[in-house]
Amino acid sequence: MSTPYPFTALVGQDDLRLALLLNAVSPAVGGVLVRGEKGTAKSTAVRALSALLPAVDVVAGCRFSCAPQAPDPACPDGPHEPGTGASRAARMVELPVGASEDRLVGALDIERALAEGVKAFEPGLLADAHRGILYVDEVNLLHDHLVDLLLDAAAMGASYVEREGVSVRHAARFLLVGTMNPEEGELRPQLLDRFGLTVEVAASREPDQRVEVVRRRLAYDDDPEGFAGRWAEDEAAVRARVVAARALLPRVRLGDGALRQIAATCAAFEVDGMRADIVMARTATALAAWAGREDVLAEDVRQAALLALPHRRRRNPFDAPGLDEDKLDETLDEFGDDDGGDDDPGPGDGGGGGGGVPPQDQGPDAPAEGGAPAPDAPAPGEASDGGQPQGAGAGEQQPVRAAEPFRTKVLSVPGLGDGAAGRRSRARTEHGRTTGSRRPRGTLTKLHLAATVQAAAPHQRARGRAGRGLVVRRDDLRQATREGREGNLVLFVVDASGSMAARKRMGAVKGAVLSLLLDAYQRRDKVGLVTFRGSAADVALPPTSSVDAAAARLESLPTGGRTPLATGLLKAHEVLRIERLRDPARRPLVVVVTDGRATGGPEPVALAGRAARLFAAEGVASVVVDCEAGPVRLGLAGQLAGELGGTAVTLDELRADSIAGLVRDVRAGAGIERKVA
Repeated sequence: MSTPYPFTALVGQDDLRLALLLNAVSPAVGGVLVRGEKGTAKSTAVRALSALLPAVDVVAGCRFSCAPQAPDPACPDGPHEPGTGASRAARMVELPVGASEDRLVGALDIERALAEGVKAFEPGLLADAHRGILYVDEVNLLHDHLVDLLLDAAAMGASYVEREGVSVRHAARFLLVGTMNPEEGELRPQLLDRFGLTVEVAASREPDQRVEVVRRRLAYDDDPEGFAGRWAEDEAAVRARVVAARALLPRVRLGDGALRQIAATCAAFEVDGMRADIVMARTATALAAWAGREDVLAEDVRQAALLALPHRRRRNPFDAPGLDEDKLDETLDEFGDDDGGDDDPGPGDGGGGGGGVPPQDQGPDAPAEGGAPAPDAPAPGEASDGGQPQGAGAGEQQPVRAAEPFRTKVLSVPGLGDGAAGRRSRARTEHGRTTGSRRPRGTLTKLHLAATVQAAAPHQRARGRAGRGLVVRRDDLRQATREGREGNLVLFVVDASGSMAARKRMGAVKGAVLSLLLDAYQRRDKVGLVTFRGSAADVALPPTSSVDAAAARLESLPTGGRTPLATGLLKAHEVLRIERLRDPARRPLVVVVTDGRATGGPEPVALAGRAARLFAAEGVASVVVDCEAGPVRLGLAGQLAGELGGTAVTLDELRADSIAGLVRDVRAGAGIERKVA
């Protein structure tokens, strides 16, 4: 086994280290979600934490790590008699992104269950992680149903497996840590709320600190054991402090004054529900224990708010997480009392600062929050091409702000897909309603009981059946086929030419695209953005799961110049061709946002028609959002939709509350189907 990087050798990242240590002191805090760019020691810190956890006593031979002093009465390997057990190090179990449900919660031997009537259960990762750490790297890429399962287990402290009338329950109490890069997509707000604490990490911009990071990493790579030995004393000190804080935790008092500050803070930041209040209370108590105190102070409440509230505050999904610290301090001052908890600590003070870990040569480099323009945004009064191709001409206009977003109608891809789980189009999935059965390909995951019995029944006499039990062979087993919903690739092709450049009009167009992006966020789609203006088209955003990035690019989109519609469509076709090689199971939906005009070059209208027919020939689902305005309309967007083999909707018809109806299915070669509720 390789020697892990020492936790105390980490440079900076004080909030990350503190959040991890608080969960080690009090697992009831609810885990940590670590958000940050790649290469910021997220995984290194989590793996290093396991070495600081105290050893655990387990019943010898128990696959579910029961405590010998108080074994789980419902343990599948039980019952166990209380007594002495073996001591082992706390485990850190990693959940891979591609894990199956069976690998997470465990699997039943269906053949033995049917033929012998026994509960032959093979434990999963939740059982392995009991009384240790469950680490999920890239948790935002994990399938939603797996995230739901592990968060439910973390909240209840137990895992339940219910399949085909066979029920198994076992204890599953673990420290849950997830890491993610927001550039690759966000978690749903409901899932964000289930993590106790969240930490934003970023690489330091301080040269001396970066030098120290590189120096330590190179030293570790050259001699892992020797490097770890130099930090062994510091590791032992922190390990002893975790043990002492755990022992002190039950004696920590959370007074009425601190509770009022917690409640007032959660109310001031308009967080939904009561989970935030509970997590803040547990975190503040753990902070006091970590600092060696038996009373919770205002500084503990402040630090708890900075860790527990940023991902819970009521916000637009595209807003960056964070807290207004001035508002936080005002709230704490207003609801403080005279029990010693009124001192107003600075942003870096209180609660042990960097978590009480051994001092570093440099402090953490705190990234600025808010106030900074997007990287592509132009300064006020300054012309910008926003990263777009040149050639827009003197008529180019400054980017305009998007209008207020609205709830859109559902746009879906026709047919039945096999893509990643989502919420847009019909697909064959592991979860959903049962529609039939088939022979299993590989491991059986969802048994179709009736089909299995039907396959086995004709052979009972030949197999010598002599009792009530059904003789089942592996060839009899049938896999249930299910239908659910998939996520799609929604590729936006946005006309940014001069004909779209009227400020009020472009604001409405951006508002419509932003509304569709919000819909894509909720339906777990990948999105891409192609823009065209002047004489060229540009891939403003390659297909990604981060709709935040698409919204940011849309906000800084300038307009002006001619309308190279054919060039924009050909660029979109090229994007789909490349993406089809990378992710062939994910079906695309092309959304063209234009007024349908085509100018520039010889025969621009004919060229646009030929480019559009490429999509129709390949059966790509498409919709044209008609942005034409004014009393005289040419209907060019409708003609373009016909060439694409898709449909056209106006900006007004795109709204879910329009009189057109509730749901719109995009069907290649067909008109828009409208149903009025």
